[in-house]
Amino acid sequence: MTEFICVIPARYGSQRLPGKPLLMLAGKPLVQWAWESAIASDASSVVIATDDDRIAAAAKGFGAEVVMTRDDHPSGTDRLAEVADRLALSDDQIVVNLQGDEPSVSPRLLNQVARLLIDNPDASMSTLSEAIGDPADYRNPNVVKVVRADTGRALYFSRASIPFCRDDDQPLFGGRVQRHLGLYGYRAGLLRRFVQWPESTLEQTEKLEQLRVLQAGEGIWIDEACAPSSPGIDTQAQLDALNRQWAGQS
Repeated sequence: MTEFICVIPARYGSQRLPGKPLLMLAGKPLVQWAWESAIASDASSVVIATDDDRIAAAAKGFGAEVVMTRDDHPSGTDRLAEVADRLALSDDQIVVNLQGDEPSVSPRLLNQVARLLIDNPDASMSTLSEAIGDPADYRNPNVVKVVRADTGRALYFSRASIPFCRDDDQPLFGGRVQRHLGLYGYRAGLLRRFVQWPESTLEQTEKLEQLRVLQAGEGIWIDEACAPSSPGIDTQAQLDALNRQWAGQS
């Protein structure tokens, strides 16, 4: 398998949950759980990218490699591009992005998103999806939907209910409606191009970064996830609930 590296962006200044990477889940900081998932994958190296000395110190404490980045990045993709430059990665190098607030991502998903780029040399970026079976999720603008071509290339991502079912809701339960999972693979060259492009009109409309890539004419390949997705942590209530669950409490 062609080598890939995994980068875990970890920012201290989350608006909804400040200091999120260092919040504790079952005795370990959230970012450590993400790192442990990544090192169990086929990644040749795993790097935590942060602009915060507290996160860097914690990461080095549990044995992680750390790359310090600027503190003015508008997005995680911009932070990844800086990492690619700091590590002098070749344009063809595959980089998998794992969010530091997803504590139970299957290593199989990291391998899968990298494999999409290995198997599709025309692809600059890859990601995953899973079937939606709940009509409430289909209608929820916070659940990002995606449609793809038979080739595996993503056609569009949207907060809207796509594909729209004109006649009834039955197709929802046949796997036709897919939820996008926020796990990405990139070629390092795509990261460098991405940060040079202005924010696209579609991106501005939907508030979805990946639409900048599609509107620029680049290919994103997508596959249905081979393992269950990991819930992200956005609120203290979610973290408290997961702590209770992992402690075996109801």
